[in-house]
This record gives sequence, C-alpha cells and structure tokens, in this order.
Amino acid sequence: MLAIFWLIDTVVGIYIFMLIASAILSWLVAFNVINTNNRFVYMVGDFLYRVTEPALRPIRRIMPDLGGIDISPIILILVLQFANMLIQTDVRMALVGF
Repeated sequence: MLAIFWLIDTVVGIYIFMLIASAILSWLVAFNVINTNNRFVYMVGDFLYRVTEPALRPIRRIMPDLGGIDISPIILILVLQFANMLIQTDVRMALVGF
C-alpha cells in the first residue's frame, strides 16, 4: 500500500517539474533565446504543451486577465501540492494507519 502513495508522490513531482520546464521554455521562446525551428526544441515544446495544457486550460478560463502575466502554472502547482499533501497525510492515515 505504501508503494501506491510513493508512486502518487513521484508522479505529482514529475508533473510539477514538467510545469516548471514548460514555463521556462515558453519564456526562452518568447525572448528569442532559443528558436522553435530547431526540431528538438520544437518536439520538447510540443510535448510539454500537450502534457500541461489540459490541466492549465480550465484554470486560465477561470482566471481574470492579468495583462501579460500567466499565473496558472503557479496555481496548478499549489493545487497539486495541496492534493499531494492531503493524500499523503489524511488518506494514508485513514487507509494504512501510519
């Protein structure tokens, strides 16, 4: 049973890493530090977009327009951390007992 909680914690951690990588990559592309004409950069950017956008789209729809600032990845990271903490403490206590 503890392996399931470890797996959930690891998956959430990897997804948070992908959110941060996606935000950094979008900044680098926006400031023309890297070019999306490079095939590898395009593939990495497309992968990160496809992985993170389904979770970020509902948050962006609810959030008011803040100009050029997109805080939806920060909100999603907070929600994921909250859900992870909830699973690791309350649900684990109820199911396993420690």
